[in-house]
Amino acid sequence: MQYLIDQARVFRARAAAHTVNLAAVAQHHRPRAMFISCSDARVVPALITAAQPGDLFELRTYGGVIPPYDAKTPTGEGRTMEYAVNELHVSDIIVCGHSDCDVVTAAMHNSLATSGITESDDDPTPLIGDLTATGHWHVLTQLDALSNYPCVAPRLADRSLHLHAWFHDIDTGTTLAHHARASAFLPL
Repeated sequence: MQYLIDQARVFRARAAAHTVNLAAVAQHHRPRAMFISCSDARVVPALITAAQPGDLFELRTYGGVIPPYDAKTPTGEGRTMEYAVNELHVSDIIVCGHSDCDVVTAAMHNSLATSGITESDDDPTPLIGDLTATGHWHVLTQLDALSNYPCVAPRLADRSLHLHAWFHDIDTGTTLAHHARASAFLPL
């Protein structure tokens, strides 16, 4: 904890060294994009994108999960997205999944358990490829949930909002983006 306290104490000096104009950041809240990701501490949107203060409006959730829209039961995630789209007028929303995601791993193992399929003791890593594919599918599923929010659909229709599906590999530091034409995640 002391490391975090020490870094917070010298933030202003670090920001000045990186030419961050804190006064300008304080006056205008106009992020370049919204970045929705898992709350996993190993996934750091500003580090991945080299964003400066004010560049990204972040929403971090367990597994990067975007709950389905339901007008009768609004969620904090939904309100946060509405604020980004309607008030901040972000033009891009990135939904970013990552490798080694506990949520995806748990979902995969729960799926196997309910299907009666089990991992073989002979091969300790039979799910590696499937976990990556499942991670990609998970990101696209969240993007689909996002596109069903009433604040998002009209902005998509008039092309003032663009949705992006990314996948960050924690082991290599590589970030992939989904390309619809190729129907694949490819390096940025």
